[in-house]
Amino acid sequence: MPWQDNSGKGGGRGPVRGPWGQPPKPPGGDGGNGRGPGRGGEPPDLDELLKASRQRLKRAFPRGPGGKPPELNRQTVMIAAAGVGLLWALSGFYQVAASELGVVTTFGKFTQVTGPGLHWHVPVPFQNARKEQVTVIQETLIPHGAAQRGERSAGLMLTGDKNIVDVGLKVQWRIKADTTAPDGQMPPVAQFIFMIDDPANLVRALAEAATREVVGRNELDFVQTDGRAVVMEETRVLMQEALDAQHVGIEVVSVNLDKADPPTEEVNQAFLDVIAAAQDREQFINRAREYANKVVPEARGQAQKILEDARAYQAQVTADARGQASRFDAILTEYQKAPEVTRQRMYLETAERVLGPMNKIIIEKEAGSGVVPYLPLNELNKKGAQ
Repeated sequence: MPWQDNSGKGGGRGPVRGPWGQPPKPPGGDGGNGRGPGRGGEPPDLDELLKASRQRLKRAFPRGPGGKPPELNRQTVMIAAAGVGLLWALSGFYQVAASELGVVTTFGKFTQVTGPGLHWHVPVPFQNARKEQVTVIQETLIPHGAAQRGERSAGLMLTGDKNIVDVGLKVQWRIKADTTAPDGQMPPVAQFIFMIDDPANLVRALAEAATREVVGRNELDFVQTDGRAVVMEETRVLMQEALDAQHVGIEVVSVNLDKADPPTEEVNQAFLDVIAAAQDREQFINRAREYANKVVPEARGQAQKILEDARAYQAQVTADARGQASRFDAILTEYQKAPEVTRQRMYLETAERVLGPMNKIIIEKEAGSGVVPYLPLNELNKKGAQ
């Protein structure tokens, strides 16, 4: 039956409208224009559209005599088969993002690795494609303080000096992006898919085992202070060696040692006090070394200066003594040749050396008899001062 608006049922409030609110058609169904039903300026009736669709289906799938199931002709079968085949072929297209690699398998066996872009493989059930993120860095944690929270004590480890330390680790890893592999081996992304079932659990187990080995070779103080970088690097190297030996296609990017504390708060506080005391000791030692580096060079410089002055004085005195000795030898030689002349010359030279710088007043012998001579002593004192 056609759609009707029953809101005015029994009310007689106007003509009956269609399901979409269109006005009723005039009698005859052609709208007065002779162009058939639904071809006027108004939208077609839904009932008529459904009837037309059923007629098309009957023509495509004709029924047999007596209302039997439809008989499929050759043309219908070919069209249906072509449509199904086209959909099946189109299902083989897949898009690989820039951060991904695709792994194509044939009946579950590895075939090839495809890079970013649009690719096609033989659709299922013959081939299948799986995409994996190779640039995204994933994190695996070994929680610090898990034993105190009642969880699995993965972070409790024994050091080389028989102490227990609670370690917190953060391991960052990703799938190797190499698309090639040596002969007889699959590429890393294919190894990641086929060789392991739970990669996060594998990385966690290897991180715990490698950290236990590294921590067990070192003392607690080394692990907590100066050796943190060494512990992280050695742990990363051991993990990568184990992963490469198992051919799982995982690359360890970094290992971060977040915490390395004793398992209880009281012991931890004691160790923190010990670490603080050790840091104070290092600080005082550094200050003493700084003072020594400042004072010792100055003392060495002063000592060297004194030695150089002593050597210079020694050279000066020695040279002067040698000069005096040479002069005495020369005078002795001349004295032996002419004693009187040499004595007179030595006397005159000595008198000149002694009396030369002095102020002298010469008084004749006759001038001093009878009358006391006048001596300008004030002027002599002035000249002496000048």
